[in-house]
Amino acid sequence: MKDFSKLEHSLGISFNNKDLLIQAFCHRSYLNENPNFYLTHNERLEFLGDAVLELITTEYLFNNYPDKPEGEMTGWRASLVNANILSETSDRVGFNEFLLLSQGEEKEKGKARKYILSDTFEAFIGSLYLDQGYEVTKHFIIKNHIEKNLEEIVEKKLFKDPKSLFQEKTQEYVGVTPSYQVLEEVGPDHVKHFVVGVFIDKEMVARGQGSSKHEAELEAADNALKIKNW
Repeated sequence: MKDFSKLEHSLGISFNNKDLLIQAFCHRSYLNENPNFYLTHNERLEFLGDAVLELITTEYLFNNYPDKPEGEMTGWRASLVNANILSETSDRVGFNEFLLLSQGEEKEKGKARKYILSDTFEAFIGSLYLDQGYEVTKHFIIKNHIEKNLEEIVEKKLFKDPKSLFQEKTQEYVGVTPSYQVLEEVGPDHVKHFVVGVFIDKEMVARGQGSSKHEAELEAADNALKIKNW
């Protein structure tokens, strides 16, 4: 077992429930090789952390940029919660060396690792929220994520990812918000492949594929922008 006290020390956070911290780093693949491990995987914590992260990010933007319109803040928020940025933050704060993975996943250093790091960051937020409460979680996110990334996102206009851009254009030209639907999901849990459709009302505009739902949604949005010539 990895020494999570080192992570607590580097973050300056001491968990009351150490199991919550460890569970945040437990990937499903680890349990496939360690079926008797006393904790379950981190996916429920990821589900919670995703919502907490979005709320805190939204609150920060709302309070700190009172003159910015909704559409612009939506783009900033989308960039702050996308997998690329989250995986970079996750790696920067040292999460990579504490991941509990199968031997196969341990060897994977490419795109799959990026999404594992992103998911782990969200799971950690979920565990931190349950263990330490809202204010501590808010401080961690602002200090280690928002303040580290927002300036670059705004300066380099990184917030114009295909999904947020397609939403802006659809709302501008059609007056509705696009929706995404998983059309196909194949493969074992640790190497899933998703096919996602993006819809305007009931019309499917385009499809996208990827190793995560988010990646497939981004490709679908990018394809839709090209099809609509937006």
